Amino acid sequence: MTLLRGDIADELARRVVVAGHAAFGLTLTTDRALIRPSTPGRGADYQSNVAMGLAKRLREPSRDVATRLIEHLDVEDVAEPPTVGGPGFVNFTLRRDWLAAQTAGLAADERIGAPSTAEPVRVVVDLSGPNVAKEMHVGHLRSTIIGDAIVRLLRHAGHEVIPQNHIGDWGTPFGMLLEHLIDQGWAEPGANRSIADLGACYRQAREKFDRDPDFAGRARQRVVALQGGDPATLDLWRELVGESERHFSRVYDRLGVDLAPEDNRGESFYNPMLADLVEELVHKGIAVRSDGALCVFPGGFTNRNGEALPLIIQKSDGGYTYDTTDLAALRFRARDLHADWILYVVGAPQRLHFELVFAAGRDAGWLPVRVRHEHVAFGSILGEDGKVLRTRAGESIKLMDLLDEAVDRAAAVVAERSDLPADEQAAVAEAVGVGAVKFADLASDREKDYHFSWPRMLALDSKTSVYLQYANARIQSVLAKAGPVREGAPIILDDAAERTLALTVARYPAAFEATVRHLQPHRLAGYLDELATAFSTFYERCPVLKAESDALRDSRLALSALTSRVLVRGLGLLGIQAPDRM
Repeated sequence: MTLLRGDIADELARRVVVAGHAAFGLTLTTDRALIRPSTPGRGADYQSNVAMGLAKRLREPSRDVATRLIEHLDVEDVAEPPTVGGPGFVNFTLRRDWLAAQTAGLAADERIGAPSTAEPVRVVVDLSGPNVAKEMHVGHLRSTIIGDAIVRLLRHAGHEVIPQNHIGDWGTPFGMLLEHLIDQGWAEPGANRSIADLGACYRQAREKFDRDPDFAGRARQRVVALQGGDPATLDLWRELVGESERHFSRVYDRLGVDLAPEDNRGESFYNPMLADLVEELVHKGIAVRSDGALCVFPGGFTNRNGEALPLIIQKSDGGYTYDTTDLAALRFRARDLHADWILYVVGAPQRLHFELVFAAGRDAGWLPVRVRHEHVAFGSILGEDGKVLRTRAGESIKLMDLLDEAVDRAAAVVAERSDLPADEQAAVAEAVGVGAVKFADLASDREKDYHFSWPRMLALDSKTSVYLQYANARIQSVLAKAGPVREGAPIILDDAAERTLALTVARYPAAFEATVRHLQPHRLAGYLDELATAFSTFYERCPVLKAESDALRDSRLALSALTSRVLVRGLGLLGIQAPDRM
């Protein structure tokens, strides 16, 4: 009997291609669209619409084409005899014994069938990107958790992944802040410089800069001192960076995001490279003067008036810009980190900017054909009023405050349903609250905006992390009562709910592969929700501990344990905890 590692749909597609050649002498593409999971309740597991497309080429009725295709299909080791449905769909129902063996094979596989890449590459992932001297806020949430999920997924797929946290820590704003701190006596030893205090001081410095010409002049000179390496200025700046990085680490630890200080590369890191970068672009004839500034004009980019769009790499006063730093970062990642694939997990409004940066990088020769580069765009987080999520006062919501509220709300949900000791309830509430915030984001198509809703994200029905976490905890409770699960127990799929659960488990490799291929965590999140729903039906219909026979009990325990493994593994790849008890 054929045991399959990987995607069942891919295997069926390969066989359809062979049948197409045998039946019609045509070479079909092994497109994944050849085979799709069938809609639940339609009486088949998988479905192909290939006959409809062939019918147009052959000028024959599509049902006739489907019938001829079936005559040449060799799937008897995997599926029941295929049937024709509707206008010419080819329907596949997997053999019960094959599906049972496939399920047992997945249970014996450490990776649960998740494919590992045959061509591992070095991937640099730009994510998070907070600013020094400012508390992380809700605007950093999506880049941080989507980026972290992509890092986890790519690593599990077998790639070497290098996260890069592009921190804002340089430039004119720090001249303002440093000068204000010096005015306030914060340069003295023992001065309190918490991240909250620094944020307040930053706002005060901005106001003073706008209304006080003398202060503005001193602030500009402080930028010169910072860039020139003045020891006292650098010492104070380093203290700001250190306090900020401690704050970032606390947020990342709370979120369960694997970003360490060594992953941080602030704008200051690239500052020594900027003069050389500008010289290189001038030497290659890519940078030209425009209104006194040095600019790069990548071909094909114009504004509404047909004027070429620039990247300004050096202002008329000799200063550098964010464009310069972004180009330096791109060059460093390609040349020094030797990236094969560069990903920028940054909001969709920056799409044009990155198109310009990538085009300039190609023109400069930093991005040869072998180096893939991609803007992994995402939409905004909206409140229930449809506007960008903010506090009632119109300010950005601090990320720590958001997580505190999530955990407080989760604690109330957990207390209602749990008889765990208080300390365990607190740990579960942390996992549920943080998981709810992350899953609500990751379960949404990243390219679209999504609406933030506390009641919806903490609901106990499907499409929430708490629903998945409770499903796993329920399984773990059953397994704890049952004792050790018999290894290698034959899987029995006599009940429809057993079969549906096994079929859903068997689709995990395909869900993982599609998630990695498209860099879309919502595909895996959606799959996990389907799995938890299938388990819920199985649990209601199929007694586990009180099964009719020992063989059936062992089978259902094995199927439950495998479901738990997939839930825990899948949630882990999304950066979400799955407590054993809730």
